[in-house]
Amino acid sequence: MIGCTKLLCGTATVSDIVKYGRKTEQLPPQMLQFSSDATPIVVWNSTNRCNLSCQHCYINAEDKEYAGEFSTEEAKAFIDDLASMKVPVLLFSGGEPLVRQDLFELGPYAASKGIRPVISTNGTLITPDMARRIHESGFQYVGISVDGNEEVHDNFRGKKGAFQETIQGIRNSLAAGNKTGIRFTVNRLNFHTLPDVLDIVEREGVPRFCMYHLVYAGRGKEMAELDTTPEQKRQTIELLMERTMDFHKRGIEVEILTTDNHADGIYLLQYLEKHQPERVDEVLQLLEMHGGCSAGQKTSNVDPQGNVHACQFWGHKSLGNVREKKFSEIWRDSQDKFLCSMREKHLHLEGRCGECRYKMFCGGCRIRAEAVTGGNIWAEDPACYLTDWKE
Repeated sequence: MIGCTKLLCGTATVSDIVKYGRKTEQLPPQMLQFSSDATPIVVWNSTNRCNLSCQHCYINAEDKEYAGEFSTEEAKAFIDDLASMKVPVLLFSGGEPLVRQDLFELGPYAASKGIRPVISTNGTLITPDMARRIHESGFQYVGISVDGNEEVHDNFRGKKGAFQETIQGIRNSLAAGNKTGIRFTVNRLNFHTLPDVLDIVEREGVPRFCMYHLVYAGRGKEMAELDTTPEQKRQTIELLMERTMDFHKRGIEVEILTTDNHADGIYLLQYLEKHQPERVDEVLQLLEMHGGCSAGQKTSNVDPQGNVHACQFWGHKSLGNVREKKFSEIWRDSQDKFLCSMREKHLHLEGRCGECRYKMFCGGCRIRAEAVTGGNIWAEDPACYLTDWKE
């Protein structure tokens, strides 16, 4: 995750981070990306069920009952284990987590164990009453997906009227006092609507915006050919940088981030080299602390059946199942060759990524590499758009 606001506007400094010792359990939520240990944020697909059928869903969720999902007691045992290893954040995802009947029992339970519970949702089910329940249950953040303007969003979500329902959900969530952000997955069909979505962020007073690059997994894998071109990626990140600095200059308090393409951080660095050279050394240190792709180290995923993955897009590669072995034991298994290699990616990278002078700050996306090569996870990331990448 690349903090555009932090890097471009100096809202995070090395000294801010160092004073916490860079330990996950001590860092405030907005600085977890700079931690030095492998205690992860856990994304839990709490259910496969969803009220929508979105084109870019990474787990192919549908509106139907799924067998084998966690019972309430199994979920609590899982949360107990996460608490024992001081996991800082448990992200309740789906499918659509708001359809899970015990969500408002499990959220407070996680909070009582010292874990920060957050929700990732399509927003269509957030009525005023639902928003109030989210707030009263102690959820610390609600991330709501918006795919573009009304026409584009409804097309992606497979439902006429989904856009209006989502916007109303955002308003209801904010009105109830929930910290609420917008998530936007960019691709060729919607990159031109990014200005519209950023206008929504400003108009609705949304305090956080995160742009996701397309990862070729689930339905997203079928959309690999719809990934943006290198030139479109450059145009997109330049627009995001421009709006980030404009918001900051006008005193609009919104944090802008990107995820799933760490070339963004290098592109920001190259901008600063030209326009704010006095800030380059500190931003280099921040990028080094971040360390690029966090899959298998600072981020993990557990699917609805209890399988553990390096991140939510590694659904086809299981590290073990929490019904058979505790998450903490799976995550700390020093004999797991795949997990160990994911924590030292720079030693295995090939092609353009292996030759890149920025590989310690990026590492590319190993899932995209695997998808386009038919199995080589260490090949170069096909979504890299940098032109100045080699000595």
